[in-house]
Amino acid sequence: MSIDSALPLYDDSQLSRVLCVAAHPDDLEYGTSAAVARWTARGVHVSYLLLTAGEAGMRSRDPEEAGPLRAAEQRRACALVGVDDLLILDLPDGTLQADTETRRHISRRIREVRPDLVVTQPWELHVPWGLNHADHRTAGIATLDAVRDADNPWVFRELLEQEHLEPWAATELMVVGAEPATHLIDVGGAPLEQGIASLEAHEEYLAELGGAVDVRSMLESSTADVAAASDVDGLTHALGATVHRMA
Repeated sequence: MSIDSALPLYDDSQLSRVLCVAAHPDDLEYGTSAAVARWTARGVHVSYLLLTAGEAGMRSRDPEEAGPLRAAEQRRACALVGVDDLLILDLPDGTLQADTETRRHISRRIREVRPDLVVTQPWELHVPWGLNHADHRTAGIATLDAVRDADNPWVFRELLEQEHLEPWAATELMVVGAEPATHLIDVGGAPLEQGIASLEAHEEYLAELGGAVDVRSMLESSTADVAAASDVDGLTHALGATVHRMA
């Protein structure tokens, strides 16, 4: 991705709670989980919300088999980066919609977790690695809308009136991998190693892709390229992220 050499490091010194929202198991492991490992090592509580079980993602396996398999791999990936709060919804993999139902699910989780920061996927069609997946675009735009919904007492009123979930204003929304990036996240050292291990935990899913994915080389090179484009002294591996101030 294109990086402005003057981008600042993201200040995570005041983070307390983070909610990461993605469409499928493995989506957060292509870089974001290295940032998560950095945060959990600093005592930040990180929760994951996956909108689908990824049950349509393995051509050789029936969805009834693939969904539980991918969920189990995701639980292992979470443990490797210090995440013990994982919720996987049963929305339809491959045909995810940014409708009111999806926004309600995300809003509910935001009100439950009460995060400072919500992290999600790019919603653009064109992303640095090619054409973006339909479910990824949906997850990103639904999360953007849900961050606002979660803070509005008059949207999804049943969350307050029936479930007693008070409105919550997340301070920031972060989109990892979007362009143009506004900040860098230092993931050098242990966070990158944990992030690599978390993607490798999706062993059977990666094998389904043909076994040609060299996880270590891919993550090491992509984060090294981002760091090399920066003027930050001593930065060896980094992620680019777009941060939106929401409250």
